Amino acid sequence: MDIEYGRVTMSEDDNLSDKDDRLIQRYDTILKESALLTTFSAILFGFILNISVNTPRNFSLIDIIVTIIALYSITIAASLFVMPVIYHHVQYPYGNWHKFKVRSHRFILSGLIPAGITLYLGLELAIHSRLRSVESFILASLPFILLYLLFRARKG
Repeated sequence: MDIEYGRVTMSEDDNLSDKDDRLIQRYDTILKESALLTTFSAILFGFILNISVNTPRNFSLIDIIVTIIALYSITIAASLFVMPVIYHHVQYPYGNWHKFKVRSHRFILSGLIPAGITLYLGLELAIHSRLRSVESFILASLPFILLYLLFRARKG
């Protein structure tokens, strides 16, 4: 900031062109997506961690193994979802918007796989706690199969 006769004015560095303003909005959109997914995965991590620390007495060995796998899976997802924010701060200032967009997209897409696995395993744990049978693995896959079919029908 420049000071002129007791007034505070903006320096030329603070004047943003329309192009710069659009670029900031693009970065902001990606970082907001990353923050939303990080929040989602952190909440899910908390639930899975609580289950693993306060294991119910009726948990079988398979339930314990599924819980541990889900905990690792959501940890990986949360780490990948937060990567665009980390990348933004480590590489700032950067001039290559395309490179940032592609890397952020890869991080987020890569995080969706372990997040989906965690959702599947969490649903399996919930179903298995009621049915106490191996069919819970099949029943837990039904929402994901439906989602896949709807996704394919959209493209069709």
